[in-house]
Order: sequence, then structure tokens, then C-alpha cells
Amino acid sequence: MKIDTGDTAWLLASTALVLFMTPGLALFYGGMVRRKNVLATLMHSFAALAVISVQWVAIGYSLAFGTSQGGLIGGLDYIGMRGLAGVERGTVPHLAFAAFQMMFAVITPALIAGAFAERMRFPAYLVFILLWSTLVYDPVAHWVWAEKGWLFEMGALDFAGGTVVHLAAGISALICSLVLGKRTGYPHERHVPHNLTMTLTGTGILWFGWFGFNAGSALTSGGLAALALLDTHLAAAAGGAAWLFVEWAQRGKPTALGVASGIVAGLVGITPAAGFVAPWAAVVIGLLAGAVCYFAVVSKERLRYDDSLDAFGVHGVGGLLGALLTGVFAEKALNEAGRDGVIAGNPGQMVPQLAGIVAVGLYAAIMTFLLLKLVDKLIGLRVAESDEREGLDATEHGETGYAL
Repeated sequence: MKIDTGDTAWLLASTALVLFMTPGLALFYGGMVRRKNVLATLMHSFAALAVISVQWVAIGYSLAFGTSQGGLIGGLDYIGMRGLAGVERGTVPHLAFAAFQMMFAVITPALIAGAFAERMRFPAYLVFILLWSTLVYDPVAHWVWAEKGWLFEMGALDFAGGTVVHLAAGISALICSLVLGKRTGYPHERHVPHNLTMTLTGTGILWFGWFGFNAGSALTSGGLAALALLDTHLAAAAGGAAWLFVEWAQRGKPTALGVASGIVAGLVGITPAAGFVAPWAAVVIGLLAGAVCYFAVVSKERLRYDDSLDAFGVHGVGGLLGALLTGVFAEKALNEAGRDGVIAGNPGQMVPQLAGIVAVGLYAAIMTFLLLKLVDKLIGLRVAESDEREGLDATEHGETGYAL
């Protein structure tokens, strides 16, 4: 198929937009920790940009999108991204597609870091994300997005990463929070966000970058990209509104952190559905994601687990909900690569959606648990209590975020 310059230009721009999401995530997470841990938290995202980009070129892309080995994993034909230059993938250069997918691989392990912020050793983090990306993200991406992947062939719909990115990262985040245990003093000592201005700035960057995340997944610059872009915006707006009003009713005051969290919840919820559902359905998905994720986050206090920055409550729960609702609201008429959902007369679509949720969730949980135990045995996962009290900026990196 001949390369289309318009499609290529849109995919290259979308690649840059998705890259920008990782610094946006750094700001979003960085503002929510205490001042003594701001640089350590920012480092989780920026280190993932550096380390996972290299991993993706070396072996990650090949494992995710190489020749399928029984629908479970890609082969080794693209190691070092050899053989991609000068080759088309649809209407875009294969290298452009590989670069676009790289940005998804980068941000996914960085999302997990929200669960263990303020207490994991930095060397352990680097080893963990390398292993997790290779043994969890790459196989799951193959299952769902490779043409011979077993979930793809089953008919599971995931337009831009509801299961591959958000459910896998969110479930892994929950396991991380349980294995590492609570922060020192939690919940008796207050762990108050030190800079919500930073968090809101990060939210705006994430919202902006998410247009590339979802609309770029159309891989064309036509009507499908326009649908995904509009659905993305509407769900984000509805998610922010839902969280705002539910929190206002429940707690008496609407908070800036709540609106930011609701926007991200709406974005997460629409990610698997963005190219498969009508705009009205995107609003419904956003409203449900904002409300459901709100209750998932506040239930953390009652269940007494310490997911520091609500990675599971927003990404795990939001990704699961979005995958389910994709099966409810999908319309084949909107995207010929899709299938009708429950409302359009195909309740059977819920079977592959549920299969994807269960398979990805269980696999991510089991593998994350095993990888954490391995890393802990090899080099140790958690910082010493004295280092935690002093702050990871000083003890892990020898720096301070605010030299005032």
C-alpha cells in the first residue's frame, strides 16, 4: 500500500503528543507527593522515557509486533528494529508506527510508579520496569493488537490501550502497593500533596497529549481520527464534571485534585472505546468513569491499602470499566474494523471483552508479584525507614527540588 503523507504527518505529530504525556505524568504525580520526594517522583517518568525507549528498539517492538508465535508473543524478526526502514505498514512508514507504539510502551510502566511513590529504591525501579515491560507489556500488547494475537483474533476491542496500558498498569500498581506495604506513618501521618498547581499543569498536558494517544491510534488522518479526538475530549470533560459533583455532594467541597483526577479517569475510560463509540456514548462513559473511579479511590481509605497516587483507583478501575463499556456501546458503522456492542444488538461482544479483562488482569497480577519478589531478593525493593523519612530526593539522588 502506498504511503500517504497526510496519514504519516498525523502519526508523527501524534507520536510527539504521546511523548509529551510522560513529562505531563511526571508533573501530575510530582505535585501529589511531599516536597522531599518531588524529584524522585519526576525521575520515575523521565527514567522510563530513557530506559524503555532503548528496550523497545532492542527487543520490545519485536516481542509485541513481530511474527506471532502461537498468538502469545512476537518473534525476533524485528530485534534492533532491523528491516523496518523503507517498509510500509498500511499507509504509513513502518518506522513511524514503531515510534508511535514506543511512546505507549514508555508511559505504561511510569503509570505504575504512582502506587509506590515515596518508598521504592531507584535501582529496584529500573530493574523492575525493564523486566515488566519485557515480560508483561510486550506480550499483552501482542495479544490485543498484533493481527495474530489471540485476543485480537477472538474479537476483543481495545482502540488505544484500555486493557494493554491502563488495566495492565493499574492491576500491577495494586500488587506493587500491597507487596511494598504502606508508607511510613500511613494513614496516621498526613501525606499532603505539596504542589497541586504542578498537578493541574500535568493534567492539562495529559489531556492535550491524549489526543495523540487516542486519535493517533486511528493511524490515519481521516474521519476515524476525528471521531476518536472528539470522543476523547467529551469523556475527559464528563469525567471531570462527574468527579466534581460527586465529591461536592459527598464531602461538601469540590477540590482541584478531584477535578484533575476526574479528567484523567474520563480519559482512561474512553481509551479502549474512542474509535468505536458515538460522541453521546463517550459522554456516558466519561460520566461513569468519573463517578466510579471516585468511589474506587475513596474506598482506599476504608480498605487500608496505600496506593500513593491512586494508580489502581484511576487506571486499573477506569481501564476495566472502559473495556466493559466498549462492549456495550461499540458500533461497527463507526469503524469497519470494529464490531457492534450490546446496544447495537450484539451481546456476544461482552465475551471477548471479559476474556481480555480477566486474562490481562490475572497475567499482570501474577507476573508483577513474581517480578517484585525477584527484584527484592536480588537488590531489595524498599528504601530504609530513615531514608524514607529524610526524603528520596536527598537519599536516592543527592538533590533537592526546592533550594530556597
